[in-house]
Amino acid sequence: MSRIIKAAAVAPVATSAESTVSQTVRDLITDVRERGNAAVRELSARFDSWEPETFRLSIQQIEEIITTLDSQVIDDIKTVQANVRRFAEAQRASLSEIEVETEPGVFLGHRHVPITSVGAYVPGGRYPLTASAHMTIVTAKTAGVPRVVACTPPIRGEIPAATVAAMHLAGADEIYILGGVQAIAAMSLGTETMTPVDMLAGPGNAFVAEAKRQLFGQVGIDLFAGPTEILIVADDAADPFITAVDLLSQAEHGPDSPAVLITTSEDLATQVQQHIETILPDMQTGDIAGPAWRDHGQVILANNLDEAYRIADEFAYEHVQIFTREPREALDAMHAYGALFLGEGTCVSYGDKVIGTNHVLPTRGAARYTGGLWVGMYLRTVTYQEVRNPEASAELGLLCGRAARVELFEGHARSGDVRAAKYAGTPLPWTGHYTAPHTS
Repeated sequence: MSRIIKAAAVAPVATSAESTVSQTVRDLITDVRERGNAAVRELSARFDSWEPETFRLSIQQIEEIITTLDSQVIDDIKTVQANVRRFAEAQRASLSEIEVETEPGVFLGHRHVPITSVGAYVPGGRYPLTASAHMTIVTAKTAGVPRVVACTPPIRGEIPAATVAAMHLAGADEIYILGGVQAIAAMSLGTETMTPVDMLAGPGNAFVAEAKRQLFGQVGIDLFAGPTEILIVADDAADPFITAVDLLSQAEHGPDSPAVLITTSEDLATQVQQHIETILPDMQTGDIAGPAWRDHGQVILANNLDEAYRIADEFAYEHVQIFTREPREALDAMHAYGALFLGEGTCVSYGDKVIGTNHVLPTRGAARYTGGLWVGMYLRTVTYQEVRNPEASAELGLLCGRAARVELFEGHARSGDVRAAKYAGTPLPWTGHYTAPHTS
Protein backbone atom coordinates (compact mmCIF):
# COMPACT_ATOMS: atom_id res chain seq x y z
CA MET A 1 0.00 0.00 0.00
CA SER A 2 1.27 3.48 -0.86
CA ARG A 3 2.45 5.95 1.76
CA ILE A 4 2.25 9.75 1.67
CA ILE A 5 5.62 11.29 2.48
CA LYS A 6 4.61 14.90 1.73
CA ALA A 7 0.95 15.87 1.60
CA ALA A 8 -0.53 18.98 0.03
CA ALA A 9 -1.08 21.62 2.70
CA VAL A 10 -4.01 23.20 0.87
CA ALA A 11 -6.86 21.19 -0.66
CA PRO A 12 -7.87 22.24 -4.22
CA VAL A 13 -11.48 23.14 -3.41
CA ALA A 14 -13.80 25.89 -4.60
CA THR A 15 -13.46 29.10 -2.60
CA SER A 16 -15.36 32.32 -2.11
CA ALA A 17 -12.67 33.94 -4.26
CA GLU A 18 -13.77 31.76 -7.19
CA SER A 19 -17.35 32.87 -6.60
CA THR A 20 -16.19 36.49 -6.71
CA VAL A 21 -14.34 35.85 -9.98
CA SER A 22 -17.49 34.32 -11.46
CA GLN A 23 -19.66 37.31 -10.61
CA THR A 24 -17.04 39.82 -11.74
CA VAL A 25 -16.68 38.07 -15.09
CA ARG A 26 -20.45 37.87 -15.53
CA ASP A 27 -20.74 41.63 -15.02
CA LEU A 28 -17.91 42.38 -17.45
CA ILE A 29 -19.38 40.16 -20.17
CA THR A 30 -22.78 41.81 -19.73
CA ASP A 31 -21.13 45.21 -20.10
CA VAL A 32 -19.45 44.23 -23.38
CA ARG A 33 -22.65 42.59 -24.62
CA GLU A 34 -24.62 45.79 -24.00
CA ARG A 35 -22.12 48.51 -24.90
CA GLY A 36 -19.68 46.90 -27.33
CA ASN A 37 -16.60 48.93 -28.19
CA ALA A 38 -17.24 51.52 -25.48
CA ALA A 39 -17.13 48.85 -22.79
CA VAL A 40 -14.07 47.17 -24.30
CA ARG A 41 -12.22 50.49 -24.34
CA GLU A 42 -13.12 51.35 -20.76
CA LEU A 43 -12.19 47.90 -19.46
CA SER A 44 -8.85 47.94 -21.29
CA ALA A 45 -8.04 51.34 -19.80
CA ARG A 46 -9.13 50.14 -16.36
CA PHE A 47 -7.27 46.83 -16.25
CA ASP A 48 -4.32 47.36 -18.61
CA SER A 49 -3.96 51.16 -18.82
CA TRP A 50 -4.25 50.66 -22.56
CA GLU A 51 -6.49 52.85 -24.72
CA PRO A 52 -5.07 53.21 -28.25
CA GLU A 53 -7.01 54.70 -31.14
CA THR A 54 -7.60 51.17 -32.38
CA PHE A 55 -6.78 47.86 -30.71
CA ARG A 56 -6.16 46.09 -34.01
CA LEU A 57 -2.64 46.27 -35.41
CA SER A 58 -2.19 47.16 -39.06
CA ILE A 59 0.15 45.20 -41.29
CA GLN A 60 2.53 48.17 -41.27
CA GLN A 61 2.56 48.24 -37.47
CA ILE A 62 3.17 44.49 -37.31
CA GLU A 63 6.09 44.71 -39.73
CA GLU A 64 7.60 47.60 -37.76
CA ILE A 65 7.25 45.67 -34.49
CA ILE A 66 8.95 42.61 -35.95
CA THR A 67 11.95 44.67 -37.07
CA THR A 68 12.66 45.54 -33.42
CA LEU A 69 13.42 41.90 -32.58
CA ASP A 70 16.76 40.17 -32.75
CA SER A 71 17.06 37.85 -35.76
CA GLN A 72 17.69 34.90 -33.43
CA VAL A 73 14.28 35.43 -31.81
CA ILE A 74 12.61 35.35 -35.22
CA ASP A 75 14.57 32.27 -36.27
CA ASP A 76 13.62 30.46 -33.06
CA ILE A 77 9.95 31.34 -33.49
CA LYS A 78 10.03 29.97 -37.03
CA THR A 79 11.78 26.78 -35.90
CA VAL A 80 9.30 26.09 -33.12
CA GLN A 81 6.35 26.84 -35.38
CA ALA A 82 7.74 24.46 -37.98
CA ASN A 83 7.84 21.75 -35.29
CA VAL A 84 4.24 22.46 -34.27
CA ARG A 85 3.08 22.59 -37.89
CA ARG A 86 4.84 19.34 -38.79
CA PHE A 87 3.11 17.44 -36.01
CA ALA A 88 -0.26 19.08 -36.69
CA GLU A 89 0.02 18.16 -40.36
CA ALA A 90 0.70 14.55 -39.40
CA GLN A 91 -2.36 14.59 -37.14
CA ARG A 92 -4.49 16.07 -39.94
CA ALA A 93 -3.28 13.40 -42.36
CA SER A 94 -4.42 10.70 -39.92
CA LEU A 95 -8.02 11.89 -40.16
CA SER A 96 -9.63 10.10 -43.08
CA GLU A 97 -12.90 11.02 -44.72
CA ILE A 98 -15.08 8.00 -45.39
CA GLU A 99 -17.97 6.88 -47.58
CA VAL A 100 -19.42 3.40 -47.27
CA GLU A 101 -22.25 1.61 -49.06
CA THR A 102 -24.01 -0.02 -46.11
CA GLU A 103 -26.68 -1.63 -48.32
CA PRO A 104 -27.12 -1.64 -52.10
CA GLY A 105 -27.67 1.99 -53.05
CA VAL A 106 -27.36 3.37 -49.48
CA PHE A 107 -24.31 5.58 -49.01
CA LEU A 108 -23.15 7.02 -45.68
CA GLY A 109 -20.11 9.17 -45.11
CA HIS A 110 -18.40 11.79 -43.07
CA ARG A 111 -16.19 14.78 -43.82
CA HIS A 112 -13.91 16.90 -41.64
CA VAL A 113 -14.87 20.55 -42.13
CA PRO A 114 -12.80 23.35 -40.55
CA ILE A 115 -14.46 25.78 -38.15
CA THR A 116 -15.01 29.07 -39.99
CA SER A 117 -13.50 31.45 -37.44
CA VAL A 118 -11.44 31.00 -34.28
CA GLY A 119 -10.33 33.39 -31.56
CA ALA A 120 -6.86 32.65 -30.16
CA TYR A 121 -5.98 34.14 -26.78
CA VAL A 122 -2.28 34.49 -25.98
CA PRO A 123 -1.64 35.44 -22.33
CA GLY A 124 0.62 38.26 -21.22
CA GLY A 125 1.19 39.55 -17.70
CA ARG A 126 4.12 38.09 -15.79
CA TYR A 127 4.50 35.32 -18.37
CA PRO A 128 3.94 36.40 -21.99
CA LEU A 129 3.27 32.94 -23.39
CA THR A 130 4.57 33.42 -26.90
CA ALA A 131 4.36 29.65 -27.38
CA SER A 132 0.58 29.81 -27.05
CA ALA A 133 0.50 31.62 -30.39
CA HIS A 134 2.18 28.61 -31.98
CA MET A 135 -0.15 26.13 -30.31
CA THR A 136 -3.42 27.88 -31.06
CA ILE A 137 -2.85 29.68 -34.36
CA VAL A 138 -0.52 27.33 -36.25
CA THR A 139 -2.72 24.37 -35.37
CA ALA A 140 -5.88 26.21 -36.46
CA LYS A 141 -4.35 27.21 -39.77
CA THR A 142 -3.10 23.65 -40.35
CA ALA A 143 -6.68 22.49 -39.84
CA GLY A 144 -7.77 24.92 -42.55
CA VAL A 145 -9.52 27.58 -40.43
CA PRO A 146 -10.06 30.55 -42.80
CA ARG A 147 -10.13 33.29 -40.15
CA VAL A 148 -8.10 33.40 -36.95
CA VAL A 149 -8.42 36.40 -34.64
CA ALA A 150 -5.57 36.72 -32.13
CA CYS A 151 -5.63 38.77 -28.93
CA THR A 152 -2.88 39.44 -26.42
CA PRO A 153 -2.68 42.07 -23.67
CA PRO A 154 -0.12 44.86 -23.46
CA ILE A 155 2.62 44.28 -20.90
CA ARG A 156 3.22 47.22 -18.60
CA GLY A 157 1.84 49.57 -21.24
CA GLU A 158 3.98 48.16 -24.06
CA ILE A 159 3.18 46.01 -27.08
CA PRO A 160 4.77 42.54 -26.60
CA ALA A 161 6.85 42.42 -29.78
CA ALA A 162 7.82 38.73 -29.67
CA THR A 163 4.21 37.69 -29.16
CA VAL A 164 3.04 39.84 -32.07
CA ALA A 165 5.75 38.30 -34.26
CA ALA A 166 4.67 34.82 -33.23
CA MET A 167 1.02 35.59 -33.97
CA HIS A 168 1.83 37.02 -37.39
CA LEU A 169 4.23 34.27 -38.41
CA ALA A 170 1.72 31.67 -37.23
CA GLY A 171 -0.81 33.04 -39.71
CA ALA A 172 -3.22 35.17 -37.65
CA ASP A 173 -5.58 37.14 -39.87
CA GLU A 174 -6.35 39.83 -37.28
CA ILE A 175 -4.14 40.83 -34.34
CA TYR A 176 -5.45 42.90 -31.44
CA ILE A 177 -3.53 44.24 -28.44
CA LEU A 178 -6.34 43.47 -26.07
CA GLY A 179 -6.42 41.25 -23.01
CA GLY A 180 -8.50 39.78 -20.24
CA VAL A 181 -12.25 39.27 -20.12
CA GLN A 182 -12.75 42.18 -22.51
CA ALA A 183 -10.81 40.32 -25.22
CA ILE A 184 -12.67 37.06 -24.67
CA ALA A 185 -16.04 38.83 -24.67
CA ALA A 186 -15.24 40.92 -27.74
CA MET A 187 -14.17 37.87 -29.75
CA SER A 188 -17.19 35.86 -28.64
CA LEU A 189 -19.94 38.48 -28.82
CA GLY A 190 -18.52 40.79 -31.46
CA THR A 191 -18.47 44.58 -31.35
CA GLU A 192 -18.95 47.37 -33.84
CA THR A 193 -15.43 46.70 -35.16
CA MET A 194 -14.90 42.99 -34.48
CA THR A 195 -16.89 40.20 -36.10
CA PRO A 196 -17.54 37.42 -33.57
CA VAL A 197 -15.75 34.08 -33.84
CA ASP A 198 -17.19 30.57 -33.59
CA MET A 199 -14.61 29.09 -31.20
CA LEU A 200 -12.12 30.25 -28.56
CA ALA A 201 -8.75 28.63 -27.86
CA GLY A 202 -5.81 29.31 -25.60
CA PRO A 203 -4.93 29.49 -21.90
CA GLY A 204 -5.30 32.43 -19.54
CA ASN A 205 -5.69 33.48 -15.93
CA ALA A 206 -8.68 32.67 -13.72
CA PHE A 207 -10.74 35.52 -15.21
CA VAL A 208 -10.04 34.47 -18.80
CA ALA A 209 -10.83 30.83 -17.97
CA GLU A 210 -14.10 31.84 -16.30
CA ALA A 211 -15.05 34.03 -19.25
CA LYS A 212 -14.58 31.09 -21.59
CA ARG A 213 -16.67 28.91 -19.31
CA GLN A 214 -19.52 31.41 -19.20
CA LEU A 215 -19.49 31.99 -22.96
CA PHE A 216 -19.34 28.28 -23.84
CA GLY A 217 -22.42 27.46 -25.85
CA GLN A 218 -22.53 30.81 -27.56
CA VAL A 219 -19.10 29.85 -28.87
CA GLY A 220 -17.13 26.64 -28.73
CA ILE A 221 -14.02 26.42 -26.58
CA ASP A 222 -10.98 24.20 -26.51
CA LEU A 223 -10.87 23.31 -22.79
CA PHE A 224 -11.92 24.45 -19.34
CA ALA A 225 -8.51 25.47 -18.00
CA GLY A 226 -7.23 25.29 -14.43
CA PRO A 227 -3.82 25.60 -12.77
CA THR A 228 -0.89 23.89 -14.49
CA GLU A 229 -0.18 20.39 -13.12
CA ILE A 230 2.86 18.10 -13.18
CA LEU A 231 3.22 14.54 -11.93
CA ILE A 232 6.38 12.45 -12.12
CA VAL A 233 6.46 8.66 -11.81
CA ALA A 234 9.98 7.52 -10.88
CA ASP A 235 11.82 4.41 -9.80
CA ASP A 236 15.23 4.14 -8.12
CA ALA A 237 17.02 4.73 -11.43
CA ALA A 238 15.76 8.31 -11.68
CA ASP A 239 18.07 11.30 -11.27
CA PRO A 240 16.89 13.13 -8.12
CA PHE A 241 18.30 16.49 -9.19
CA ILE A 242 16.60 16.44 -12.61
CA THR A 243 13.40 15.27 -10.94
CA ALA A 244 13.49 18.21 -8.53
CA VAL A 245 14.22 20.72 -11.29
CA ASP A 246 11.35 19.42 -13.42
CA LEU A 247 8.85 19.54 -10.57
CA LEU A 248 9.71 23.18 -9.93
CA SER A 249 9.67 24.00 -13.65
CA GLN A 250 5.90 23.67 -13.61
CA ALA A 251 5.32 24.92 -10.07
CA GLU A 252 6.50 28.33 -11.24
CA HIS A 253 3.34 28.73 -13.35
CA GLY A 254 1.38 29.84 -10.30
CA PRO A 255 1.12 29.52 -6.52
CA ASP A 256 -1.77 27.08 -7.01
CA SER A 257 0.07 24.80 -9.46
CA PRO A 258 0.39 21.28 -7.99
CA ALA A 259 3.56 19.22 -8.42
CA VAL A 260 3.47 15.54 -7.47
CA LEU A 261 6.14 12.86 -7.25
CA ILE A 262 5.11 9.20 -7.11
CA THR A 263 8.11 6.93 -6.62
CA THR A 264 9.02 3.41 -5.63
CA SER A 265 12.23 4.66 -3.96
CA GLU A 266 12.18 6.28 -0.52
CA ASP A 267 15.79 7.34 -1.00
CA LEU A 268 14.87 9.17 -4.22
CA ALA A 269 11.92 10.85 -2.48
CA THR A 270 14.23 12.17 0.26
CA GLN A 271 16.87 13.42 -2.16
CA VAL A 272 14.33 15.16 -4.40
CA GLN A 273 12.90 17.10 -1.45
CA GLN A 274 16.39 18.09 -0.34
CA HIS A 275 17.23 19.35 -3.84
CA ILE A 276 14.01 21.36 -4.00
CA GLU A 277 14.84 23.12 -0.72
CA THR A 278 18.30 23.92 -2.08
CA ILE A 279 17.10 25.16 -5.47
CA LEU A 280 14.21 27.38 -4.39
CA PRO A 281 16.12 30.19 -2.60
CA ASP A 282 18.11 31.07 -5.73
CA MET A 283 15.31 30.48 -8.25
CA GLN A 284 14.17 33.72 -9.90
CA THR A 285 10.57 32.51 -9.84
CA GLY A 286 10.89 31.02 -6.35
CA ASP A 287 8.32 33.46 -5.02
CA ILE A 288 5.75 31.56 -7.11
CA ALA A 289 7.21 28.05 -7.20
CA GLY A 290 7.90 28.01 -3.46
CA PRO A 291 4.32 28.52 -2.29
CA ALA A 292 3.11 26.13 -4.99
CA TRP A 293 5.39 23.37 -3.70
CA ARG A 294 4.66 24.18 -0.06
CA ASP A 295 0.88 24.22 -0.44
CA HIS A 296 0.23 21.85 -3.35
CA GLY A 297 3.32 19.67 -3.66
CA GLN A 298 3.05 15.97 -2.84
CA VAL A 299 5.42 13.01 -2.56
CA ILE A 300 3.93 9.53 -2.53
CA LEU A 301 5.83 6.27 -1.99
CA ALA A 302 4.40 3.34 -3.96
CA ASN A 303 5.20 -0.33 -3.42
CA ASN A 304 5.80 -0.99 -7.11
CA LEU A 305 5.37 0.64 -10.50
CA ASP A 306 1.97 -0.95 -11.12
CA GLU A 307 0.70 0.81 -8.02
CA ALA A 308 2.46 4.03 -9.02
CA TYR A 309 0.76 4.04 -12.43
CA ARG A 310 -2.62 3.32 -10.85
CA ILE A 311 -2.23 6.25 -8.44
CA ALA A 312 -1.07 8.50 -11.28
CA ASP A 313 -4.21 7.62 -13.25
CA GLU A 314 -6.32 8.64 -10.25
CA PHE A 315 -4.73 12.10 -10.36
CA ALA A 316 -5.40 12.34 -14.14
CA TYR A 317 -2.95 15.24 -14.38
CA GLU A 318 -2.16 17.53 -17.26
CA HIS A 319 1.54 16.61 -17.56
CA VAL A 320 3.01 13.23 -16.56
CA GLN A 321 6.72 12.48 -16.77
CA ILE A 322 8.03 8.93 -16.57
CA PHE A 323 11.51 8.49 -15.07
CA THR A 324 11.87 4.71 -14.97
CA ARG A 325 14.15 2.09 -16.49
CA GLU A 326 11.51 1.24 -19.11
CA PRO A 327 9.53 4.45 -19.61
CA ARG A 328 7.55 3.21 -22.63
CA GLU A 329 5.76 0.71 -20.38
CA ALA A 330 3.67 3.67 -19.27
CA LEU A 331 2.06 3.86 -22.71
CA ASP A 332 0.15 0.68 -21.91
CA ALA A 333 0.02 1.02 -18.13
CA MET A 334 -1.46 4.54 -17.97
CA HIS A 335 -4.73 5.86 -19.33
CA ALA A 336 -5.56 9.27 -17.81
CA TYR A 337 -3.19 12.13 -18.63
CA GLY A 338 -3.03 15.20 -20.82
CA ALA A 339 0.42 14.48 -22.21
CA LEU A 340 3.03 11.84 -21.39
CA PHE A 341 6.77 12.60 -21.36
CA LEU A 342 8.85 9.45 -21.53
CA GLY A 343 12.36 9.21 -20.11
CA GLU A 344 14.97 11.52 -18.68
CA GLY A 345 15.75 13.05 -22.09
CA THR A 346 12.20 14.45 -22.29
CA CYS A 347 10.62 17.13 -20.12
CA VAL A 348 7.36 19.02 -19.86
CA SER A 349 9.16 22.25 -20.74
CA TYR A 350 9.93 20.82 -24.20
CA GLY A 351 6.21 20.24 -24.68
CA ASP A 352 5.39 23.69 -23.34
CA LYS A 353 7.81 25.55 -25.57
CA VAL A 354 9.49 23.82 -28.49
CA ILE A 355 9.01 20.15 -29.35
CA GLY A 356 5.85 20.40 -31.45
CA THR A 357 3.05 18.74 -29.48
CA ASN A 358 0.35 21.05 -28.17
CA HIS A 359 0.65 22.56 -24.70
CA VAL A 360 -3.04 23.40 -24.27
CA LEU A 361 -4.02 20.41 -22.14
CA PRO A 362 -6.76 19.22 -19.75
CA THR A 363 -6.46 20.03 -16.03
CA ARG A 364 -8.42 19.34 -12.84
CA GLY A 365 -9.05 15.70 -13.71
CA ALA A 366 -10.45 16.42 -17.17
CA ALA A 367 -7.84 14.05 -18.62
CA ARG A 368 -10.21 11.27 -17.54
CA TYR A 369 -12.48 12.15 -20.47
CA THR A 370 -10.66 14.41 -22.91
CA GLY A 371 -7.31 15.05 -24.51
CA GLY A 372 -5.70 18.39 -25.25
CA LEU A 373 -5.95 20.88 -28.09
CA TRP A 374 -5.05 19.34 -31.44
CA VAL A 375 -5.82 19.87 -35.09
CA GLY A 376 -8.99 17.78 -34.77
CA MET A 377 -10.54 20.28 -32.32
CA TYR A 378 -10.67 22.83 -35.12
CA LEU A 379 -12.58 20.43 -37.36
CA ARG A 380 -16.26 19.46 -37.31
CA THR A 381 -16.80 15.87 -38.32
CA VAL A 382 -20.10 16.04 -40.20
CA THR A 383 -22.03 13.18 -41.73
CA TYR A 384 -24.01 12.87 -44.97
CA GLN A 385 -26.41 10.27 -46.34
CA GLU A 386 -27.65 9.43 -49.82
CA VAL A 387 -30.12 6.70 -50.83
CA ARG A 388 -29.86 6.12 -54.59
CA ASN A 389 -31.77 2.85 -54.79
CA PRO A 390 -35.60 3.24 -54.76
CA GLU A 391 -36.07 -0.28 -53.40
CA ALA A 392 -33.70 0.43 -50.53
CA SER A 393 -35.55 3.68 -49.76
CA ALA A 394 -38.86 1.81 -49.71
CA GLU A 395 -37.48 -0.76 -47.25
CA LEU A 396 -36.06 1.98 -45.04
CA GLY A 397 -39.39 3.78 -45.24
CA LEU A 398 -41.27 0.77 -43.90
CA LEU A 399 -38.70 0.31 -41.13
CA CYS A 400 -38.83 4.03 -40.28
CA GLY A 401 -42.62 3.96 -40.08
CA ARG A 402 -42.62 1.09 -37.62
CA ALA A 403 -39.73 2.42 -35.51
CA ALA A 404 -41.13 5.96 -35.31
CA ARG A 405 -44.61 4.84 -34.26
CA VAL A 406 -43.13 2.87 -31.37
CA GLU A 407 -41.87 6.24 -30.15
CA LEU A 408 -45.20 7.96 -31.03
CA PHE A 409 -43.55 10.17 -33.69
CA GLU A 410 -46.28 10.11 -36.34
CA GLY A 411 -44.67 12.81 -38.47
CA HIS A 412 -41.40 10.89 -38.64
CA ALA A 413 -43.33 7.75 -39.55
CA ARG A 414 -45.09 9.47 -42.43
CA SER A 415 -41.77 10.59 -43.94
CA GLY A 416 -40.95 6.90 -44.26
CA ASP A 417 -44.47 5.98 -45.38
CA VAL A 418 -44.49 8.30 -48.39
CA ARG A 419 -41.28 6.81 -49.73
CA ALA A 420 -42.53 3.27 -49.28
CA ALA A 421 -45.69 4.35 -51.14
CA LYS A 422 -43.87 6.09 -53.98
CA TYR A 423 -41.14 3.53 -54.58
CA ALA A 424 -42.93 0.26 -53.72
CA GLY A 425 -46.63 1.02 -53.98
CA THR A 426 -47.23 0.40 -50.26
CA PRO A 427 -50.51 2.03 -49.10
CA LEU A 428 -50.15 5.09 -46.91
CA PRO A 429 -51.33 3.91 -43.46
CA TRP A 430 -53.22 7.10 -42.70
CA THR A 431 -55.14 7.30 -46.07
CA GLY A 432 -55.19 3.75 -47.41
CA HIS A 433 -54.05 5.09 -50.78
CA TYR A 434 -50.84 4.53 -52.71
CA THR A 435 -50.35 8.15 -53.70
CA ALA A 436 -50.53 11.56 -52.13
CA PRO A 437 -54.00 13.04 -51.51
CA HIS A 438 -55.35 15.31 -54.31
CA THR A 439 -54.60 19.02 -53.79
CA SER A 440 -56.11 21.94 -55.66
